[in-house]
This record gives sequence, C-alpha cells and structure tokens, in this order.
Amino acid sequence: MSVKRHAAPAELQEKMIGALLRVPFQETVRRIDADLDAAGFADLRPAHFAVFQHMDPGGTRLTDLAERAQITKQSMGYLVDYLSRAGYVERTADTRDGRAILVRLTARGDDVTRAARASLGRLESEWEAILGAERYSELRRTLTVLGEAVERK
Repeated sequence: MSVKRHAAPAELQEKMIGALLRVPFQETVRRIDADLDAAGFADLRPAHFAVFQHMDPGGTRLTDLAERAQITKQSMGYLVDYLSRAGYVERTADTRDGRAILVRLTARGDDVTRAARASLGRLESEWEAILGAERYSELRRTLTVLGEAVERK
C-alpha cells in the first residue's frame, strides 16, 4: 500500500529561518575545522570550539563556559579535560576567589584562536565578495541586532 503525498503549499516550501541560518553556520564550522587541521591542530573537533569561543581573555570558570555554550557542566568538563591533556588550556586558581578555578588558554590555545580567526576572516571575505560590501555589511548589522535582542531575553 502506498501513501499518497500531497504537495505542500508554496509558502511552506520556502526554507524556514532555522534552515537559512543552519547552512552558513555549518559551512563556518566545516571551514574552521578544515583550516585548523591544515594548520596542525588535527586533534581538535568542532565540539572543542565551544571552549575557545566562550573563553574570556583572563580565563573563565567551567560553569560559565558550560552556561554560555548551553551544555552541561559535565560535558564542558569533558571537553576541558581533553583540551588540558592536549596542552590547549590549563586550570589555574582564581585570584579573586581562592575557592574557584579558572580555565585559561595556553600559548598553544592562543595559536588555535589566531588560526580560527584567520580562517573566519578568509570566509567572511569570500561571503563579502558574493554579497557585495553593502549587503554583507547589512547582514552583519542585522545579525548583530538580532543576536543582541535574543541575548537580552
């Protein structure tokens, strides 16, 4: 017995905003991963990016990293443990609170951050060439406003 499928109305066939945002996001992750691999950081995976992305310059508490990445403290702990063993981060005492531990980037972690930023710069240049400077600038402004509005909630 076959199930007859009905065509979705035209307005439902258009991609929803989540799908429109997903494709560029996935390309961003894919590109950074490939570029980091080529730069000698083959032991990193996209899951590790959450640590680097949410790190404060002077170090960050594990609980804050987990909250910012929207993952459990245990999952963030696993990522930090791996990155610590691989020499990308270190745990140090928080000088403002002797009971707290900060996660900080090592020199190797700083190298990853620089390589990822360079990769993003190249990707953004490509997207600007596709869209044109004015449209690309408007895209960045729009995403900034939307991101700030969502984060205020």
